[in-house]
Amino acid sequence: MRSTPTDQHSRPASGALVPVLAFAGIVVAVMQTLLVPVIKDLPQLLDTEPSNATWVLTSTLLSGAVATPIMGRLGDLYGKRRLLIVSLSVMVVGALVSALTSDLIVMIVGRTLQGFAMGAIPLGIGLMRDMLPREKLGSAMALMSSSIGVGGGLALPLAALIAQHADWHALFYGAAGLGVLSIVLTLLVVPESPMRAEGSFDGLGAFGLSTGLVLFLLPITKGSDWGWTSATTLGLFAASALVLLLWGVFELRTKAPLVDLRTTARPAVLFTNLASIMVGVSFYVVSLVLPQLLQLPKATGYGLGQSMVVAGLLVAPLGLTMMFTAPVYARLSAKYGPKTTLILGMLIIAIGYGAGLGLMSAAWQSLVIAVVLGAGIGLAYSSLPALIVGAVPASETGAANGLNTLMRSIGTSVSSAVIGMVLANTANTVNGVAIPTMHGFRVSFLIATGAVAIGLLMALFLPKPNRAPQLRASSEEEDNLARAEEALRGFRGRVLDAEGAPVPRAKVTLIDHRGRQAGATLSGEDGGYALTVPAQGAYVLAARATGHGPLASSATHAGDESAVALDLSLPGETVSAP
Repeated sequence: MRSTPTDQHSRPASGALVPVLAFAGIVVAVMQTLLVPVIKDLPQLLDTEPSNATWVLTSTLLSGAVATPIMGRLGDLYGKRRLLIVSLSVMVVGALVSALTSDLIVMIVGRTLQGFAMGAIPLGIGLMRDMLPREKLGSAMALMSSSIGVGGGLALPLAALIAQHADWHALFYGAAGLGVLSIVLTLLVVPESPMRAEGSFDGLGAFGLSTGLVLFLLPITKGSDWGWTSATTLGLFAASALVLLLWGVFELRTKAPLVDLRTTARPAVLFTNLASIMVGVSFYVVSLVLPQLLQLPKATGYGLGQSMVVAGLLVAPLGLTMMFTAPVYARLSAKYGPKTTLILGMLIIAIGYGAGLGLMSAAWQSLVIAVVLGAGIGLAYSSLPALIVGAVPASETGAANGLNTLMRSIGTSVSSAVIGMVLANTANTVNGVAIPTMHGFRVSFLIATGAVAIGLLMALFLPKPNRAPQLRASSEEEDNLARAEEALRGFRGRVLDAEGAPVPRAKVTLIDHRGRQAGATLSGEDGGYALTVPAQGAYVLAARATGHGPLASSATHAGDESAVALDLSLPGETVSAP
């Protein structure tokens, strides 16, 4: 898959790029927990049966799962900033549709449109990879990845406060307002990425993946209502397996697939995605258990008797801790690598859930659980995009991170279904009302601990990186050392203008003889660049920078351990380095 700079000039990234993209991620993540404070009242609010009301949540989950890989691929092809704005715009429309109705069908349509905004997460990560220098990329992607949990955690107390003191439709007006603000900030601050993947959009592949995902996630989210052994549930699982199998065969035979399954099968990508499912399971368990435990009346003997708002405030540190973990992750990853931080994060999650089994008797204990789990989930979430980006070419960043975000969504879907079933089957019925029990809460925590143990096993199978990845945060000295290491086998030199002056922050892309991107980097302040080559052979080095014409030049590497010195002159011909 070839990735080339576009002909249009993009303005340089400002210091506000990372906060604005992270804010966009937080805004779309709010959709996941927006209705949690009123979930028990939805049947009455929408004048429908409880089983029908659950579609208001299920529809958002399904559309988000479908949108993430598709929007990521469209962003690679047509511009990540452009598709980010489209995602946010669809979310705003969906929020306004939901704000203006109490009809179940119309509400589901609005919620489905809101779910499409989940594609903003992989798009934001892709923009960061394309626009940021290496020393800032690690912490930036960590914050963007954690925004899923940050938005979900911070939304709980705010949504509870609004729902308790205003009409519940105000939740959607607030979401629409946040979406509009995010669009405006994106337009003002975020430049379009100069990188494009060449090829066409795989429409049939998108349809096949969407169909397979819906057939898989539908029985997961509705299995408790339909019965796990019912003909409907089992039939949908079988249909999903068949559709996804046929889809995989089609993708392997397509020249420009929606998802490059050969890349996905690489151990670094495969085991990262499997670990992502388990992290998604562990994240959603605490979001389901703690609010219910806190709000149950003390008359139950174990409920903590807190109000809706107080319960939200006590769970909010889950998201806040994830946010503050991002810079900690950057330092740890720079020294030990993202694989180590993923393992460390999962160990902290396991400790949090293990300790949580005995910390359910007071409100302050819930706060401790939220902080510990927030730190662990924050480290784990921050590590995932670094592992993915380090294992795929830049032309597939959006699609690969979209698939990784999908894996997390599958994890939360499975968690929602399994924990919902556990709490329902262990509940006590009092005056016709099912009340969750302490036994159900503890079983839920044990399930989360087991999921983390499986995820930890997957992380241990991750291969060690064979080179210093672009996305590790580092000091200026460490960054220069990494450049020197990368220059052992490949091309190095400087990007110069027509007068011979260095051109900083020029985009240099390495393209192999098949037209596929083999590497990409930004030149330093001295115009210097360094790119490794995967194998000997002929390559094309494409360079461009704002205010300069693009350059594409052929070069050959013999495959030995020495670097080919090559300066790139913009505009003009390639000249030999002295």
